[in-house]
Order: sequence, then C-alpha cells, then structure tokens
Amino acid sequence: MTAIALQHIDKTYQEGNQVVFDVNMNIESGEFIVIVGPSGCGKSTLLRMIAGLEEITGGDLIINDQRMNDVLPQDRDLAFVFQNYALYPHLSVRDNIAFSLELRGVDKKTRHKRAEEVAKTLRLEEYLDKKPGQLSGGQRQRVAMGRAIARDAGIYLMDEPLSNLDAELRNSMRAQIKQLHRNLGNTTIYVTHDQIEALTLADKIAVMKGGVLQQFASPEEIYDNPANVFVASFIGAPPTNILPLEVNTGRAQLMGDIASWLVPDSCFTSGNYLLGIRPDKMAIMDASFAKDIRWQADVELVETTGSDRIIHCRCDGHKFLLCVDRRYRIQEGETIDVGFNIGDALLFDGETEERIYIQLSQAEQAA
Repeated sequence: MTAIALQHIDKTYQEGNQVVFDVNMNIESGEFIVIVGPSGCGKSTLLRMIAGLEEITGGDLIINDQRMNDVLPQDRDLAFVFQNYALYPHLSVRDNIAFSLELRGVDKKTRHKRAEEVAKTLRLEEYLDKKPGQLSGGQRQRVAMGRAIARDAGIYLMDEPLSNLDAELRNSMRAQIKQLHRNLGNTTIYVTHDQIEALTLADKIAVMKGGVLQQFASPEEIYDNPANVFVASFIGAPPTNILPLEVNTGRAQLMGDIASWLVPDSCFTSGNYLLGIRPDKMAIMDASFAKDIRWQADVELVETTGSDRIIHCRCDGHKFLLCVDRRYRIQEGETIDVGFNIGDALLFDGETEERIYIQLSQAEQAA
C-alpha cells in the first residue's frame, strides 16, 4: 500500500528561485526511505514540504490517499525529528518526550506513562528526571526521537538527525535507528548527506542533485546500477573512477591510447563516452591476476584505512583510485601495473552523463 505519493512536486520561492524540480516518488507503508545528496540539493526542502513546513508550489502530495498540499502540519499524522534536537532546556527528559501529548490535551498520568514506555525503548529510563543540558549529544538525540515516537504518528520525518554527533556516536545511533524502525514498522523518511547512512539504513534511496531526483531505488540497485555519473560518484566510498573513453570504428580507447580493445560495431557508435569502474574492482597486477584491461600508472598517494589501502594513481594526466588489501606494500612514487575486467565497468554517455545499458563484456577480448 502506498503511504506517500509525491506527484510532480516543485518548489519555487517568491523571487523566482526554483529549488525542487518535478519530483515523483511512491513510498510504501512501512518503508524506510533515505533522501541523500550534497548540501543545497533540495532534500531538506522536500522533507519540509511533506511535513507542511514549506508550501508546495507545484504538484500534489498524497498521504494515505488524501491530498495534503493545504493541510496544516499538525493534521498530517507526522512526527518530525530535527537536526538540532529542538529540546526545551527547562523541561525534564520525561516532559520533553511527553510534550507533544500535552499539546494534544492528554492527561498528565497518561502522557508520563507513555514517556516512560518510550524511554525504556530508547534506553533512557535513568535520565527521565534530568534536563537536556545534563545529557550527551547522543542522549539528547534519543530524547528528540523519543518525543516523535511518543506521538505514535503514522509517518516519521528525520532531518539529518545524526549530523551533530561524532563518528562513534553516529555508528551507534544508526544501528539504534534501524532497530527502532524494525520494531515500530512506521513509514520513515530520513534526510542525510552521508551516503554510508543511506546505504545502511534505507529500504530505498532517493538521490538528489540540484533539486532534481536522480534515482529512486534500493541500495543494491543504486550501487550496482547507478543511473548516471553523479549517482555512481556520490554513492560508494571511495568514489567510482570516471575515465574518458573514445570509440572509433569498433575500437574503444581508454584515456587516450593508454588501453584499447575491440568492440562490436552493432553495439557502439563512434563517439565520446565515460567509463566508470569502482576502486575495489581494480587490481594491482601480478601473477595471480588475469584482467581484460591493464596499463601502467604512477602512485601519488597511499592511504591506509585499516584493512585496505586506497592508492591514488595518475596516468597521462588522469587520476583514479584503487582499493586494495593492505598486504600490498605500495610506496608513493612507484610505477605499478593496474587492471580491471571489462564486465565490472559501467558505461555513460560522454555528453549527458546518463547510463548506457550496454554490457562492455560484449566487447571482444582486449587487444
């Protein structure tokens, strides 16, 4: 069942500045949707339009089969978790969690009982009588979530709720949010700029750029089959290598003439393309590897991330990354042989940067 439908949603401010363009999404009941993109891409504006905090200037917002464009925020059966917690410093944790119930006229005994139930779910029982100023950042964020949960709304909206936390707390809270969603089963829309949060939390990811929805699909589909160069580069760490590819009369030439191979004329027209290859699909060539495409490159920088090494390479003016096992003792300034299999590569149009769904593995053996 579709819980939320965004139909040709636009947002234009009075001065004529349009920030969201023709967004279409169908969100099923109980799904955890993550809207991800760089700063200024329109993701928070889109969330605020769903909440009723921003006017929708074009299109229709449908929630549970009802058009909501002109419905007041308090009448939309939504709960909002803000980036900055928005807690009342003079109220206890118990009263902060129960505040939305107080606004709805729920009696004190009932709302305090509900606050205590929510606090138990979020492991906040021992802090119920404390004020927000006595809590850590992670605890305050859990209180903010608790206030939303206490409303028992049908839909939860979360606007970058973990961005103010350090890395360790973010990892912990991310796991708690996923477990909480599994237990509650409510429809959730979560906004972030962090693609790791998107990949780990989402049932589906909506990737935004410049106010335009680039792709809306499962994390696996987004990662394996990005719709364009931006999605391929934004989702995944380290980012996908995007390299120039030219096809002339049945021969593909990568990065000028660094590497080339034959391609069937029936699949490829002559022209400029872009080839995408994820760093973990590239290898440092040795006797144990047999890759379709290989060439030499200069090592500019080596980063160790624990189990892996990120190798920054340059070849004929083109930069790219490899992600390899740390057993490789590569030094900056070395020249190494690198390679990949054609079947692991992605192909994009050189002008539009849109994905071209031709399997490069259809090409003949590298020449």
